[in-house]
Amino acid sequence: MDKENLKKLLLSFTEDDYKSKVDLHIHSDKSDGTMTPKEIVEQAKQKGKKYIAISDHNTIEAYLSTNILADNIVIPAVEFDCLHKGVLIHILGYGIDIDNKEIQSLYAKNEYGTKHNIYRIFHLRDPHEVIYKIKQAGGIAVLAHPACYWCRDLDKFVKELVEMGLEGIETYYPYRRLRCIVKFHLKKTVIQIADKYNLIKTGGTDSHGKKLLEL
Repeated sequence: MDKENLKKLLLSFTEDDYKSKVDLHIHSDKSDGTMTPKEIVEQAKQKGKKYIAISDHNTIEAYLSTNILADNIVIPAVEFDCLHKGVLIHILGYGIDIDNKEIQSLYAKNEYGTKHNIYRIFHLRDPHEVIYKIKQAGGIAVLAHPACYWCRDLDKFVKELVEMGLEGIETYYPYRRLRCIVKFHLKKTVIQIADKYNLIKTGGTDSHGKKLLEL
């Protein structure tokens, strides 16, 4: 799927879709998840999902080691660990060409950079470079779980990333379950910012375990 068609598809998804048919934030055992990519796809189909994305930390190994991209419910994705203004952030790249050379320098060189939180903290990427290379790879750059970032002015923070080329923001996310202790902003604030900067609104469960979660 080319970028324009992917963008149209992402724009068509509603909050209700993310609650039932779409999950664009799932981790496999290729990073810090538990299920294999194949198990994720099989379970997603059993649950009636129409689209999913395995967005492992700093790797696309889930796609290189399997043929799951042949399945029409799968959108290729990756989640990069970045640092902006002293704040650890995650940037998702959707629809990337997994064979693109530009983005390969950003991938982790070993499993420490995909599975181990402490190691990953000391190997953060520049968001400007990440966004640029996601776009060079034909993808769409999206800010993950923005309500958990410790910044006083989330609007200004996101605006700076938009100026770097950010195109989307993860709006539908289960903060109450996964990140409630580090949630600094309200969901309605994220929606307002998304509308203000005309950002694509995405969503996902950030599932890591043996069962796919629900929003």
